[in-house]
Amino acid sequence: MSEFVQLHLLTSYPPSNLNRDDLGRPKTAIMGGVNRLRISSQSLKRAWRTSEVFEEALGDWKGIRTKQFGNEIKKMLLEQSVQEKNAQKWASEIAACFGKLKKVKKGEPESLEIEQLAHISPEEKMRVEALVKILAEENREPDKNELKLLRKTPKAVDIALFGRMLASDPAYNVEAAAQVAHAITVHPVKVDDDYFTAVDDLNTFEEDAGAAHIGEATFGAGVFYLYICINRDLLLENLQGDKSLARKTLEALVETAARVSPAGKQNSFASRAYTSYMLAEKGSQQPRSLSVAFLKPIISHDQLSDAIKVLEKQKDNFDKIYGSCSESSEKFNVLTGQGTLNEIKEFVISDLEDKDTEA
Repeated sequence: MSEFVQLHLLTSYPPSNLNRDDLGRPKTAIMGGVNRLRISSQSLKRAWRTSEVFEEALGDWKGIRTKQFGNEIKKMLLEQSVQEKNAQKWASEIAACFGKLKKVKKGEPESLEIEQLAHISPEEKMRVEALVKILAEENREPDKNELKLLRKTPKAVDIALFGRMLASDPAYNVEAAAQVAHAITVHPVKVDDDYFTAVDDLNTFEEDAGAAHIGEATFGAGVFYLYICINRDLLLENLQGDKSLARKTLEALVETAARVSPAGKQNSFASRAYTSYMLAEKGSQQPRSLSVAFLKPIISHDQLSDAIKVLEKQKDNFDKIYGSCSESSEKFNVLTGQGTLNEIKEFVISDLEDKDTEA
């Protein structure tokens, strides 16, 4: 059976707008009959995989998500003295391996932009760079075999964790090893409006004492519950059985989930926050979120402390009804000074080297 790592985090954010909807307001969700703030899983994963923490730990093994790969390929060809016409044609053929190219109106030059974001592994990028060099040196277009650039198990940590979908070539899709829930507040929230003005520094106020700019911003604050589930065996399989890289990936994910905040409106609110409580569970049992603990919204003057109590009680009640829902667990609690982040990181990777998983 697969072994899962489950992470439960409680993080308190001050006034912020970390993840906006189409109107620029903080994203929300109705849960338990009341309005909650919400941070989407897409926003969280983007913040983690592009963070300095992730880059420092796994920079050489990160992929790139882009529609612009064709333009980058053309640029590489031109830099190696390939003629403009050939560079356009060859770049088009190579980029098409990663997705359908964007359609253009009749009479417009052919686009090198891919219709959908393509997640490209370092290995695949290196194969493209090597092909570009060969084409430039031999002054010829690529053949069919050379255009087989996609890999079914690309060795990229972010693809291994969060998966890859290639609509034009589903055979090269990768199933995500990590499932990330939308973070929600454990209590009701009202989204507030901030009316603000900006003053012109050179205005002497002799003729006009008004503001140079008037605007509005929306924000909210709250304690968020976040649930992450990682299939350790699938992660190892996605990374071609590289246990050392799997351990580094798990450590980096725990680190970023605890330390890294989404970037939305940070200059306006400086709402960066560390997680105050993290519970990590490990075992082969069917995973389950503990979000039901907050179906009844917490209304108190000590929301973080009460949220921890409710979360731990829910875990214990699940264990009483279903039997132990994990084989072992580890936690830290900033309020009490119990546990450490390093202990959680060591817990999620412990015994990984003993598992016999084939690539």
